[in-house]
Amino acid sequence: MHTDLLTAQALAERLLIAAGVPDLAAAQQAELLVVAEAKGMPSHGLLRLPRLLRRLGNGTASPTSTGCHTWMSPCYLSVDGQQGLGPVVAVRALEAIVPAAEQYGVAVCSITNNNHLGMLGYYAGRMADRGLVCLGITTSEALVHPWGGTEAMLGTNPLALAVPARPPLVLDMATSQVSMGKVHDHALRGVPLEPGWALDAGGNETVDPVAAKDGSIAPFGGAKGYGLGLGLGAMVTFLTGAAYGTAVGGTLDDDRLSNKGDLFILLSGGRHSATEYLDQVRRSRRADPATPVAVPGDGARARYRESVADGIEIADDLWRELTRLDTARDTGRREAVLAD
Repeated sequence: MHTDLLTAQALAERLLIAAGVPDLAAAQQAELLVVAEAKGMPSHGLLRLPRLLRRLGNGTASPTSTGCHTWMSPCYLSVDGQQGLGPVVAVRALEAIVPAAEQYGVAVCSITNNNHLGMLGYYAGRMADRGLVCLGITTSEALVHPWGGTEAMLGTNPLALAVPARPPLVLDMATSQVSMGKVHDHALRGVPLEPGWALDAGGNETVDPVAAKDGSIAPFGGAKGYGLGLGLGAMVTFLTGAAYGTAVGGTLDDDRLSNKGDLFILLSGGRHSATEYLDQVRRSRRADPATPVAVPGDGARARYRESVADGIEIADDLWRELTRLDTARDTGRREAVLAD
C-alpha cells in the first residue's frame, strides 16, 4: 500500500489516542514509527503498532507513564520507565540530562521497565542536532546465538552513535546480522532472508523468515561482532540492573512486562568540527564511480527526503490491519482498538 507520511502518522495517532494515550504522547510515538518507515527501516516502523496496541490493552504498556527520575549524581540519572511508551520515556530522560552534559561535559541516563525504543538513531540524531555526541544502547530478548553456538542467548543489543557535524554522523546498527524486526517484516512481505542471517529452531541455517522467528539470528562480523554485542549487553545490564539474556521479555511479545535496559551517554565540549573530516571521507576515491562514498546517516537522510516527496510503501496485510482497527475505532473507540 502506497501512502504519504502525514496520512500514516495521522492513522497511528488516532489508534494510539483511542487506546488511551494522551495526544502529545501519541504524536511522539507515531512520529517515531513513521520516521522509521520514511528512513527505510520498516522493521522499526508501523509493524510495531498492532503489538503495542495489544500491550496497551492488556496493561503491559502504560499509556500515560513518562518515567520516574532519580538523580544518582549530578551527571547520572536513573529512570524507572514504569512500562511507559519507549520514546515518551526516553525523550524526557534525554531532555533531563542535556543541561548536565552541557555543564559537566558528560551525562548518563539508564532506563529500566520501558517499552520498545524503536529506531535508536532517532534519539542520537536529535542530540547531535543540539551539538552533543550521543551514544545509545539497548537490549532485547535473547534472539542471537553466540559465535560457535546455535542457541539464542544474546539480545540484538543495538547501538546508535551520533556526532555533531553538518550533517551529523548517525550510526544506528544492531550487533546481529539483522534485527528480529526485519525478520518479521520479511515474513509479512513474503520475502526470503539472506543466507547466513538466521537459524531455525533446530539450529539449521534457514532463509525462511517464519522459521527464523522461532530460531535465532547470527551475530554480525563473526567473533568480533559477537564480542561487541555481548559486551554491550553486559554493560547495560551492569549499569541498569535490568534483566539479561533469556530472562528478558516485553519487546517482541504481547504479554510480558518489559524488563530490558536502555542506556544513553551524552558528551559536550567538542573542540573540532567533524564536518571537514566527514566530507573528506565522502570525497575519497570510489570503488564504483557511479556510487559515492557515504558516511553513516547519509542514506537514511536521502531516503527520508524521497519519502517526504514520494510517500512510503506499507505491507498490504499490515495496512489492512491498521485500517480495520481505525474503522472499528469509529464505532467502538477504545474497546474496539484493544480487542485484538
